[in-house]
Amino acid sequence: MKKQSRTFADYLAQGPDSRMELLDGEAVMMAPPARIHQRVSGELFRQIANFLEGKACQVYAAPFAVRLFEEDGDGPEDVDTVVEPDISVICDERKLDQHGCKGAPDLVMEILSPSTMRHDRLVKWKLYQRAGVREYWIVSPKERTVQVFLLQGGLLCPHEVYGEGDIAKVNVLEGCFIELGKVFAE
Repeated sequence: MKKQSRTFADYLAQGPDSRMELLDGEAVMMAPPARIHQRVSGELFRQIANFLEGKACQVYAAPFAVRLFEEDGDGPEDVDTVVEPDISVICDERKLDQHGCKGAPDLVMEILSPSTMRHDRLVKWKLYQRAGVREYWIVSPKERTVQVFLLQGGLLCPHEVYGEGDIAKVNVLEGCFIELGKVFAE
């Protein structure tokens, strides 16, 4: 028996208390994040938001709906892939609407937890690559590391690995650096 395909219209009908992503029409429920996840996310967001003050790019923290493959003219019933990256940076304001982001953000950061490790490292990595996300960070609170991937020739290629004492360069934001000692301060 084939599973019922879900769309962005179904996602919108879920309401604010239900967290899920849609991957090619399949609903993936999301557990509430752990405290350390939220602390790391908050510090990454704070540093990026401070850097972007007065600039054109905007940063958003989850929950924030990103419809990676939505095209002009698509309605909510036409969209079957919606993700909620932990951190999204969008530099093209035409991609932003009342529901979130239509198309690939310039930068996506995912913070690993035991329940999302495979999902973030494989499934979402492939989606972000296919959509054309220019820079992808995989942040591991447990290992206290950041893996940076850059889009080159249509592929998200390993670029750099940073540890907890490093200053990490955000490649898509000229002059932006993240103090990982503050991110992993706990």
